[in-house]
Amino acid sequence: VYDDQVGEKRAVQTLSGGESFIAALSLALALGEVIQQESGGINIDALFVDEGFGSLDANSLDVAMNALESLEGESRLIGIISHVTELRDNIPDQLQVEPAGTGRSRLKILHSA
Repeated sequence: VYDDQVGEKRAVQTLSGGESFIAALSLALALGEVIQQESGGINIDALFVDEGFGSLDANSLDVAMNALESLEGESRLIGIISHVTELRDNIPDQLQVEPAGTGRSRLKILHSA
């Protein structure tokens, strides 16, 4: 992995949890772009990110959210599965799964105004 802050390569094993998540997210986004450009018609119109945000500090969380928000308007669905409460304020349309007791769950749909 190339670390732009220090201007040199780093072994993947030296990355923190947050750095690993950002690197994996970057790789997923880049691979999606390459596949679409090189495949001759395959359109990847959905990306689901399952957890990972909990390992990010506030600055890294902003970086990750900005990267995902930059895809808005490109006809892509971005699904984020997370327990991080700070994300709720930044995500306008949400499906929240809440416990309903006795092993059941309730789905709550929220749309931004």
